[in-house]
Amino acid sequence: MVGFVVGRVFLVEAAAMLFPLGVGLLYGENQTPAFLIPILLLLGLGLLLSLKTPQDRAIYARDGLAAVAFSWIFLSAFGALPFFLSGAVPNYIDCFFEAVSGFTTTGASILTDVEAMSRGLLFWRSFTHWLGGMGVLVFVMTILPTANDGHSMHLMRAEVPGPVVGKLVSRMKTSAKILYGIYAAMTLIEIGLLLAGGMSLFDACINSFGSAGTGGFSHYALSIGHYNNLYFEIVIGVFMLLFGVNFNLYYFLLVGKVREVLRSEELRVYLGIVGASVLMIAANIASHFGSFWTGLRYSFFQVASIITTTGYSTCDFNLWPAFSRALLVILMFIGGCAGSTAGGLKVARVAILFKGAIRDMKKMLHPNAVSSVRFDRKPLDEKMMHGVNVYFVTFSLVFTVIFALLCLDGNDLLTNFTALAATINNIGPGLGAVGPMGSFAVYSPLSTLLLSFAMLLGRLEIFPILLLLAPSMWSRRAFRKK
Repeated sequence: MVGFVVGRVFLVEAAAMLFPLGVGLLYGENQTPAFLIPILLLLGLGLLLSLKTPQDRAIYARDGLAAVAFSWIFLSAFGALPFFLSGAVPNYIDCFFEAVSGFTTTGASILTDVEAMSRGLLFWRSFTHWLGGMGVLVFVMTILPTANDGHSMHLMRAEVPGPVVGKLVSRMKTSAKILYGIYAAMTLIEIGLLLAGGMSLFDACINSFGSAGTGGFSHYALSIGHYNNLYFEIVIGVFMLLFGVNFNLYYFLLVGKVREVLRSEELRVYLGIVGASVLMIAANIASHFGSFWTGLRYSFFQVASIITTTGYSTCDFNLWPAFSRALLVILMFIGGCAGSTAGGLKVARVAILFKGAIRDMKKMLHPNAVSSVRFDRKPLDEKMMHGVNVYFVTFSLVFTVIFALLCLDGNDLLTNFTALAATINNIGPGLGAVGPMGSFAVYSPLSTLLLSFAMLLGRLEIFPILLLLAPSMWSRRAFRKK
């Protein structure tokens, strides 16, 4: 069943590559083999693995973790081939990094001259953001024959970010279709608004794919700053924030449950962090830009880009005062809401960790008092609290180990720390040599692979990838005890 799921993912990726192939032909680019060869490989492998539906279509927790982890690794490995076969990026490890960065909606790049790349490759590079934003397995779930929705949930839990994953409606397939419908509709609305402002169709698609998937690949060296257009900045900035919101809330709006949206504690905290950060950074950089209002313009866009882990930029925030840069680094770790396309720890987890710390301090003062952590006006059980704490501790340990290994490469501490923060939180640019005007090309092939691993860890929230390395994952006894 794991092979069947991976095979379906291969078929979806083969179909997705037809779009950049068409774009390349439309612009008269002679790079057909760069897409045609991977398409044929994916079709062959996909049909081989998924042509026959398994008799036992159940997907257990172990199967779900393995299917998601393998799907994303192979998705990136084959997604790198167009860059390599075209000769645009001669080193396959760099191609793999670029593909992982695209699918995980990170937006970190090893390219030093992005504007020299062909239209077809630029379209594929950004289209991977859109594919990875909501989750490829979420899409496959809508066409995947499984035994029941309870088994489908194991796929969704392994791929959808956040501490809790639930159904919008009674059937999981219907929930997946609703999510992708909302996602596609919002993307089309953004494309329409950018076209209305005078942006070309190609540019509107590229920028909308990036903001919808909260990815941040741009086809200009100056990113969104290339346009120097306030209207474009407002549209893209607002949509980045919208895509950083839990998509369940949009469904509630569609069915008229406005009160449920207004009661969302995570949404209120998210908007509060955005508002406070924008004002503080605007005040701090006002002298840098000559006025508070100009500072507010750049502050709003950059805060929206960083907290949603998109990574677009309108200026070189690497040159901002230390306080503003420190706030941006903090926002890198917080990230967007659970159930959104954004990365990071997620606002819900941060809020729960904060409330848990306050509860534990109160218990020190009043050991016999009975208290619980409440979120969204509901008490959280100890299992949920334990899960959030375990995730945070595991994240911290993984971050520490990778950071130490990254420092063997010879780059300065600021570059290494923010490069890892930007990749494991799926953001894109960091500070120092990997700032918005820099590139990840400064790293050796080994470090490039390490950062690719960090991006996959961050997008799949650590455990699906780490469990592939656990011997118990592959024991015969474990598979007999599904």
